[in-house]
Parts: sequence; C-alpha cells; structure tokens
Amino acid sequence: MTNLTIRLRQAMQPWRTAPAWRIAFSGGLDSSVLLHLLADWAEHEELPPLSAIHVHHGLQPAADAWPEHCAQVCARLDIPLDIVRAQVAPGASLEQAARRARYAAFAERLGPGEILLGAQHRDDQAETLLFRLLRGAGVRGLAAMPGSRSLGCGTLLRPLLGCSRAELHAYAQNRGLAWVEDPSNADERFSRNFLRRQVMPLLAERWPQLAASLSRSAGHLGEAQQLLEELAEMDLLAARGVCALPWLPLPSLDVSAVAALSDARQRNLLRHWLALLSRMPDSDHWAGWYDLRDAAADATPIWKLADGELRRAEGRLWWLSGEWLRPPQPLDLPCGALGEPVELPGNGCVHLAGELPRARWHLRYRRGGESLLLPGRGHRDLKRLLNEWRVPAFVRPRLPLLFDGGELVAVANLTQAPGMAASGVRLHWSPPIGDRGLSW
Repeated sequence: MTNLTIRLRQAMQPWRTAPAWRIAFSGGLDSSVLLHLLADWAEHEELPPLSAIHVHHGLQPAADAWPEHCAQVCARLDIPLDIVRAQVAPGASLEQAARRARYAAFAERLGPGEILLGAQHRDDQAETLLFRLLRGAGVRGLAAMPGSRSLGCGTLLRPLLGCSRAELHAYAQNRGLAWVEDPSNADERFSRNFLRRQVMPLLAERWPQLAASLSRSAGHLGEAQQLLEELAEMDLLAARGVCALPWLPLPSLDVSAVAALSDARQRNLLRHWLALLSRMPDSDHWAGWYDLRDAAADATPIWKLADGELRRAEGRLWWLSGEWLRPPQPLDLPCGALGEPVELPGNGCVHLAGELPRARWHLRYRRGGESLLLPGRGHRDLKRLLNEWRVPAFVRPRLPLLFDGGELVAVANLTQAPGMAASGVRLHWSPPIGDRGLSW
C-alpha cells in the first residue's frame, strides 16, 4: 500500500458512512489518480456507492473530446458517470466564471449528505495561497482551500491536499494511466498558470520545500480563521437582539450592539454575517459601513454591496435583496373574502383570517394622509402610528392596507379598526424574503 493510498484512506475515514461518494472528474491527471485510487479501494472493501461527475464547459475545441474519454475510463472501472454541460456566464474573469458554473453544477447534483471529492493537492494549495496573497486577501482568503466545506445539500471534500503533484504523477505513471491535458493550462496570460509555470519553479530553486511550507502556512491561517469565526458567532449572538417586528423575515442586527465593538470586531462580525448573503467588499469599500454606522439618527443611509444592500432603520441594520430592491407595483385590488393567500406582485402575499361583511373592500398601499380609528384613541394619523410601531421606512410603502370605500380599516400584521377587531377578521401579510443568499 503506497503512502498516497494510506493518506487518502485516513482522510476519507470519517466519511465512510456517507450515502454516496461522487468524484469531480475532469479527466486530467489529478482527478484520474483520485478516481483510480477509489476504484481500487472499492475492490477490497465496502465503500459508499461511487460515481463521477464530469462538467463540460465547451470553452475550447479540445474539450469536446473529454466527455468521451471520461466515459471510457469510468466504463472500464465500472463507475457510473454523469456528464453535465454547463453554461459559463460572460464576465471579466473567464476562470472565475467557469469555476462558478462548475460548482453550481456539482451543488445541484449532490443529494443530502453526499460527498463530492475534489482532487486538489498540496501544490494547488500553495499556488492558491500565493495567488491570493498577491491580490491582498485577508485571513479567510489566505487560508486557501479548506479540506472540507458544505456544498449544496452535501459536502465538498479534498482528501489529497496533503499530497504533492509529484506523488500523483508518479502514481499515474506507475499504473500506466491515461489522462487529458488542458491546453489552457499552458496559457500564461492566466495568472494561475503564470505562477505555476514561471514563479513557483523559480522560488522552489531557492526554497525546495516551498509548496509544503506554503501549504503549512495555509493550515495555520485556516486555524486563525476558525478562531475569528468563533469570535464572530459570539458577537453575532449578542448583536441579533430582539426585533420588534417578528413577522418581518429579513436578516437584521442591533446597530448599538455592533457599534459597541472595536472596528476590527465590527468588520469581522459583518464579514461573517454577510458571507452567505453577498460577495464581500474590498478594503476600500468598507468606508460605506462607517458612513452607515455614523450617520445621524434621522438619516436613512444605505451601504450597497454586490448582491444587495444594508440599511439602518429603527435602531437595526437590515439586509435587503431581491424584490426588496425594487418598488412594488401599484395596488388597488377589490376583494371580498381572502381566505386563500393572494400574491402581490413583487411583494409577497396577503390573506384574511375571518369573513368580511358586505362592503366596498379594497386592498391598497399608502398614498399619504391616511388615518385609522383606534379603540379609546379616536382617529390617528397612519404616519404617526407607523412611527410608534417602529416600522422601518422601507417597509411602509409595502404594507397592505384594507379600505372600506375610502376609510382605512386595517393595517396588515399590525392593527385594525374596532369594527374589524370585533368581527375577528385579521389581515395577514407575508412579506417577500429576498434572495436566499449564496449557495457555494
């Protein structure tokens, strides 16, 4: 049994009870070695069901032959293969766009608890650390590739991170493996290729243990990132506080609790909180957070990020995305009984609990100047009532209002006129939830 085999089995031992192991199989050297190692293991021991996934981007003519190569390899090893044709969205970085398309395809095909096995190795880890260092990454980025992380409904696992490219190449040659070569790997216009072909060999001449040392540093930085995340979780627990509007399903934090932390802990907390909601800003863009935090109490500052925006209202930070970034369509909906939820274009859905008596019922949004009769208080201006209830300004134009002719009789989720309350009728609004964040 080779050292490569031993290290693979040690890395995979905690995952032996997973429902399935699926190999990200490009047909290249690294994934070919991983596929053969697992196939050989499966011949001698009972493992979770093995299968492979090949993502075909179609970005270059040479790639058209790779699915057939992968199919032949998997057929010889009796391993099922799923060939996925992915569309790469246009963008500034072709590498990044292809990676996003690839991992999106993997995530869609992973069942609950299943493991996707990637063949990245120690040299890849070293290159990733150096590449991100040159781009000015922080601790999270410099931790490079984690050994495992969640992906879709399952887990992405990289069991060969402790192995060198030379070890994989020697194994492939000894076993007589055939693999495909990606012509784009020789194109030094891509930064990763330039590092791999020009910079890393030069550094390794002076520091022969370069890849091992950089990989070890990535491990230390990974531990540091874990500590930062644990600190962020502690701060997040205190900063969530209690929202006065439990029916509003938006991520939010208590501004004063966040502002009480040091600037470094504020940034650490917000990076952690926003990680699943948006791509993070670079260092210069954090000025938007300080402007938001330090604005006057009566101001309505906005911090725009890649996938949404943060607003401050009623003492809290609110994350808005998706439909919340677009004004709702005008509403003037005649209605009788709304026992079943009714979709409001771009604004969630609404329904009535109870039965309305005969009248001229209409659902509308605010137009200004509305007032509502309240028990023991007479008519009160709706604007002042919304201030009392601490409804954020960005919610107010979306609140469904129920009118009897021209008279306001109910504000969804908040209150209704005495006659409505006595009848047991309640107007319920389920607001839009926004985008559910990043999946990988």
